[in-house]
Amino acid sequence: MVSPSIFLAALGITVLEMSEASAVGIALYAESHRKAVYLSVALGVLTIFIPTSIVGKYIALLPIMYVRLISATLLLYFGLRLVKSSRRSVKFSLGIKDTRKSKEELDRGLIYTSYSVGMIEAFEAAIVLVALYPNGYLSTMEGMISGVVLVIIFAAILQSQVRKVKQAVMKIAVSSLLLTFSSFWYVEAFISISDLYLIPLFVMFFLVVYVISHWNLTMGPQSRSDDQRN
Repeated sequence: MVSPSIFLAALGITVLEMSEASAVGIALYAESHRKAVYLSVALGVLTIFIPTSIVGKYIALLPIMYVRLISATLLLYFGLRLVKSSRRSVKFSLGIKDTRKSKEELDRGLIYTSYSVGMIEAFEAAIVLVALYPNGYLSTMEGMISGVVLVIIFAAILQSQVRKVKQAVMKIAVSSLLLTFSSFWYVEAFISISDLYLIPLFVMFFLVVYVISHWNLTMGPQSRSDDQRN
């Protein structure tokens, strides 16, 4: 018999964590235009959810601190690289030539990053799901599956809107999002903090990356013509 309380608890934690994973996946797809990003996120999620469903109680024995630190480091690395890519996109939109390498060199790394994101978010959900299994395995499984389906539906709807955003703006948002999760997981590796901190962190990083991307181009002590002469 399905327990409504267990079902809703499993549904809630799954939607919460998978929404964060899908947000990063959508952002990375908008940057790379490679559907493999979604596949990597899905594989990361399955890497955790399948073992959790089979041997639920043992998933809690994995060292979450190290998983978070590794994921945070990956996100930091590719987030910083995307900051440079954001500046190149701003230059391109202003008609300023840039001879450095294009974003293709980032694509392989973004695949690894998306896998890491799917895994860490699924891990966060799995910790709660493990606690629910003894109280209602079937209800927990139904809540988890329903949560995943809901997130997939909303992600598909949101993707069509994200694709309309200008590339330069999207790159700034993507790099800000990666840096946000990186800093958040660095902190969470040692202390537990609320997901609500993600909002001010994202706003802060967005402003910082925006300034860096536009500095000396449309703002700062030098003008666009100065940059072109250089």
